[in-house]
Amino acid sequence: MVEHSTSVMVKAPVHQVYALFTHFNDFPKFMSFVKEVTYYDEQRSHWVVQVGRQYEWDAVNEDWIVDKQVGWRSTNGLRNSGRVKFRPLGPERTSVDVYIRYTPPTGSLGGLGEALGGGAYFNSVLQKDLTHFARMVEEAPAGALDPMSSHYLFHEESAAKKGQITSRQREAMERDPMMRPETLAERDEMIKREATLRRQSEAEQEEIRKRQKELEHSMKQQRQVLMEEASIKRRHEQRAREEAQRQSDMIPLDPRHVYAASARGLGDKDGLRTRHPFAQDPMTSRRLSSGKSEDTPPAKAE
Repeated sequence: MVEHSTSVMVKAPVHQVYALFTHFNDFPKFMSFVKEVTYYDEQRSHWVVQVGRQYEWDAVNEDWIVDKQVGWRSTNGLRNSGRVKFRPLGPERTSVDVYIRYTPPTGSLGGLGEALGGGAYFNSVLQKDLTHFARMVEEAPAGALDPMSSHYLFHEESAAKKGQITSRQREAMERDPMMRPETLAERDEMIKREATLRRQSEAEQEEIRKRQKELEHSMKQQRQVLMEEASIKRRHEQRAREEAQRQSDMIPLDPRHVYAASARGLGDKDGLRTRHPFAQDPMTSRRLSSGKSEDTPPAKAE
């Protein structure tokens, strides 16, 4: 058995992605390499794919878990089995992981072909159709659970558009009420109207973005002008202060108003006087006058 796996991220809720994937019979409408998926009943289906050459098998569903996983196993034709797991990455993001195992149809030669590059080609085919599935989901209306509501159906690379589906697939599609000519014509008109509205909306959004960008550019220019004016004002004020300081430095100082230039004592006036204006030294002026004894006691008051 050879095993291959690939994955894709889909911009939609997990429940919507799961529901749209389970419409196997719609795969040829948006996938490139699936030529037929027709139902025998609710559990069994018939598949035809074109990967280098055409392969067919009958499959039965198994291990289905709502919103989490679908699985299958072949019961006839190319021996294969697989699982597709759905993992929510957020309210509007879902990871789809595909795992396929199969037995090369030509025994040892098939294994040799796998080793020589057939496996890489199969991986590229699987990834391409899984990417088509993601586009189909993302171009469906929000919350849609039927692939027929998607604008991506019947795109240029789909097997149905290229006319590569089988006769049984074509007959099954003709029996589908959604595939009636009048229904398809109505669907095409709806898609055209929605495309026109989308273009108008995109043009309006682009105009809003353009105006917003112009407004931001204008505000940026205004801020730059204000900053330049403030800078010029600061430079003028600085030059004015420097000029005032220079003029002030040129004026000679009046010694009367400069304490350090004239003060020699306790203050300006004291500095102009002699330090001891008394006839005698103030420390000796308290001595008694001559003719009196220092030992004579003072007279008593009567």
